[in-house]
Amino acid sequence: MFAHREAGVLCHPTSLPGRYGMGEIGPIAHRFVEKLAQAGQAYWQMLPINPTGNVLVPYSATSSFAGNPMMIDVGLLREEGWLSEEAVAPLMKLPTDRIAPEMALAARGGALDVAGRAISSASGHIAKELSAFVDLHGPQWLNDYALWEAISIQRNRQHWIEWPADLRDRETGVLAAARVQLEEPIRSICALQFVFENQWNALRRSARSHGVKLIGDMPIFVAHNSADVWARPDLFKLDDEKRCLFFAGAPPDYFSEHGQLWGNPVYRWDRMLDDGFAWWSARVERLLHLVDCVRIDHFRGFAATWETPAASETAAYGHWGATEGWRLFEVLKACFPEMPFIAEDLGHITDDVIALRDAFDLPGLKILQFEFGDGPPMGERDPTRYPHRSVCYPATHDNNTMLGWLRNDGLDALSRANDADREARAALAFTGAGEMDFADAMVRAAMLSGSGLALVQLQDVMGLDGLARMNTPGTVNNENWSWRFAEGELTDAMLLRLKQHTEEGGRHATTQGRSP
Repeated sequence: MFAHREAGVLCHPTSLPGRYGMGEIGPIAHRFVEKLAQAGQAYWQMLPINPTGNVLVPYSATSSFAGNPMMIDVGLLREEGWLSEEAVAPLMKLPTDRIAPEMALAARGGALDVAGRAISSASGHIAKELSAFVDLHGPQWLNDYALWEAISIQRNRQHWIEWPADLRDRETGVLAAARVQLEEPIRSICALQFVFENQWNALRRSARSHGVKLIGDMPIFVAHNSADVWARPDLFKLDDEKRCLFFAGAPPDYFSEHGQLWGNPVYRWDRMLDDGFAWWSARVERLLHLVDCVRIDHFRGFAATWETPAASETAAYGHWGATEGWRLFEVLKACFPEMPFIAEDLGHITDDVIALRDAFDLPGLKILQFEFGDGPPMGERDPTRYPHRSVCYPATHDNNTMLGWLRNDGLDALSRANDADREARAALAFTGAGEMDFADAMVRAAMLSGSGLALVQLQDVMGLDGLARMNTPGTVNNENWSWRFAEGELTDAMLLRLKQHTEEGGRHATTQGRSP
């Protein structure tokens, strides 16, 4: 997949600095692209960019097709006259060091609703462009999403399976009446998707002009409480009341005695096969309209899915369910011959997962943080021997930062207690670094690896400890997904070190940019 040795940075847009409580996709994101280019980076990887309702979790989206309006640049809306100073004022009081989820989502949601209603009532060229946008995307996903979102907001984000049965089951007359009753909020929701699309396209043009490609993220499963499942319940294993018959998850393992129940519905692969995987093709096409490459989360689920009956207390009662992953990827290969996909092949990996990945020449992941359980990595575990068709990370968004991992300062500290010191000693011996330059040494190790692409968390470029961790799997708290950095914290010296490591690793960027 990688014609050259390349490098990139992992940072979700919500982590960018800014005045309005959450990172956005406007001018600050454009400047971040410039910094990546200056540091010789060819990729910017993000987490899923879909809407998340009243939570921050990017892997629990309310639509697999829509963009997250919370990422819209509020300052641009103010400059364009869609928001007054008074409407923006509450956002100026939000914290800027981290995202305060409840406050930020409520305040930004209120301001965006004001802007959406104004834009939806505009005349002239804005009205024509908005109408064309709705005409293009409405039949594919926007009509269902906007109606679902409007009903969900009206019902205080009540799960759609608790809606009146006629709404839940999408009776034609009831849906038509709802579209009339909720016409104004539906138009506003569509307008915000229109704004997101325009701001995102501007960001992508900026990235392309600097030789930076965008890597998106596609979770294999979708949230039950989403427009996706409401609109196409036939594609999921649900009962007559649209409740899940099974939950997707992971079996018991070293990290989880009882396995993991994720709450996601399981696919009806037979139904998807019957229509030639039209839903999957549309989903992938939509994401590739926004990004250049897609990281497929939980790739092993395409070989077999761990299904647990919904009434079970733990995932220990689950079983491996058959899928149609091979046939799906044959269809995707025909639709997208370049196959711009990265397979997140972590977890319970068996021969059938490897065979599926390799049959379609998909690069898998190599995580340096996992390599020190048996001492400094040697043989095939030596990063310099990683295959070119792989992606090397020091750590991902689900891991502690490298410095935090070295100190074992995360929420998983207790579970790592027996291994942490031994692994830390092995990692220090491998890098020859001290504690304070350990993260930098691991960034360098990723750049020197044999992998065709090296991706590093921005937190590790900045040498931050576990307080900057993006997510701790298996936990639900306001620290997850909330990390941000402030203007000026990403220094020229950090960018210069990143560029030096990138060049030492022989990694190519289309546009190297100026020295930071």
